[in-house]
Amino acid sequence: MKEKHTRLYIPGPTEVKREIIEAMNEWMFGHRSGTMTDLFTTITEDTKNFLGTDNHVIVLSASGTAFMESTVNDLVDKDVLCSTCGSFSTRQAQIAERLGKNVDRLDYEWGKAVKPEDVREALEKKDYDAFTCVMNETSTGIRNPIEEIGDVMKDFPDTMLLVDAISALGGDYIDIDKHGIDVIFTSVQKAFAMPPGLAVCVVNDKAYQRSKEAASGSFYAGLAKNIDYYKKKGQTPSTPAISLMLAYKAQMKRMLEEGHKGRDQRHKDMASYTQKWAKKHFEMFPEEGYWSQTVSTIKNTQGLNIEELRQGINEKYGLLFSNGYGKQLKEKTFRIGHMGQHTLETVKELTDIIEKEAGL
Repeated sequence: MKEKHTRLYIPGPTEVKREIIEAMNEWMFGHRSGTMTDLFTTITEDTKNFLGTDNHVIVLSASGTAFMESTVNDLVDKDVLCSTCGSFSTRQAQIAERLGKNVDRLDYEWGKAVKPEDVREALEKKDYDAFTCVMNETSTGIRNPIEEIGDVMKDFPDTMLLVDAISALGGDYIDIDKHGIDVIFTSVQKAFAMPPGLAVCVVNDKAYQRSKEAASGSFYAGLAKNIDYYKKKGQTPSTPAISLMLAYKAQMKRMLEEGHKGRDQRHKDMASYTQKWAKKHFEMFPEEGYWSQTVSTIKNTQGLNIEELRQGINEKYGLLFSNGYGKQLKEKTFRIGHMGQHTLETVKELTDIIEKEAGL
């Protein structure tokens, strides 16, 4: 019986190469062994090298949502300003509220980007422990100007900048250290093109110190706790997903060979092609000038039955793209994830088939 493989063009999980999946097929070993230390120190230091950062790196067995929670828990004593421009940035605000923090929102209409001048204006009015912002809003296809926002934040050194880069990091270059980003985190099933189950967080010294001095904070995903354990033993405080870390090691080797900027350029090329294709047949949903480099959210101006189209293409060709996100955007938009291991050729294959099946 032939194995059926659905090629994923959704915004995560993304395609994982067979050799990366096979890297997990190893006998288990102890999480307190020298083998584990070698593995964990390798993936941690390789991640630092790939991202070009001198900051601390945590690789945790968790969803990226764990860091959405722990960064607020560890770094916000009382007041936090959360920018919201879609579903996932709104989730960050909801998490902060759930944790009992005083949350003010810098709200934007879905499809609009967070503006650096608005951030400055809000921070001038009130002192906050932290400001949260999503780099790439997966629900709307917005890419917020994190670099410019980071530069604004340098004028407010007591306010931490917490960046959710879950659907961007690894496919959209950012100089973390240059722009003074205190904390930035991602999940590996997106642009890192690995199996789901690991989250990565980059933490600067200022954020590490605040986490260390906090009166309370996260236990499992605590920043200082994980960093200190790594410094001491080169391992994780709790039992990690060892098999996934073997896959991480194999994939990070590939990512280092391509390079951060090389990977960035490939994603730029895929995004540019998809955006031009979308403008030819439909319209882009996000605000002009702030289009994502990893996922395109496209207006359904042709009045297509998106769910019927995507399911039909999946059944006939084994290619799967996404409907619009949630009640707000389902059927009104559709999304093409061009991230991870995809190439210009594989993206063109999908768009050609959409044209054919939709009769465009």
